[in-house]
Amino acid sequence: MLTITQALVDQIVAHARKDHPDEACGVVAGPAGSDRPERFLPMLNAAMSPTFYEFDSGDLLKLYRDMDDRDEEPVIVYHSHTATEAYPSRTDIAYANEPGAHYVLVSTADTDGLGEFQFRSFRILEGEVTEEEVRIVESY
Repeated sequence: MLTITQALVDQIVAHARKDHPDEACGVVAGPAGSDRPERFLPMLNAAMSPTFYEFDSGDLLKLYRDMDDRDEEPVIVYHSHTATEAYPSRTDIAYANEPGAHYVLVSTADTDGLGEFQFRSFRILEGEVTEEEVRIVESY
């Protein structure tokens, strides 16, 4: 289960809406070993594409050095889908390289008739996708 604050959900969704029609992407870091997302780190989609996201390699290196200096790890890796449901694509699955991370997808397309966005979390391990419950709290 992913436990996340409403403030972080709001930041992720706002980033997805801001970058629409391109996919948005980023990380939420937390203390190493805690599984607690705390620090919102929006990234630039280097692909600048409505169907694909890619972290800039230089930005990613800076991000990992900064997290290492702070004794943090990527608790959430997020991105948006702009025209499809919030479910990992084959490409998303192939590029999922953080076995401990929650992979959050936000869809800015109303694909299920339930509103203007979906917010879902998955674990992706060795190509296996497992959806997990998202528990939204006011604070930890």
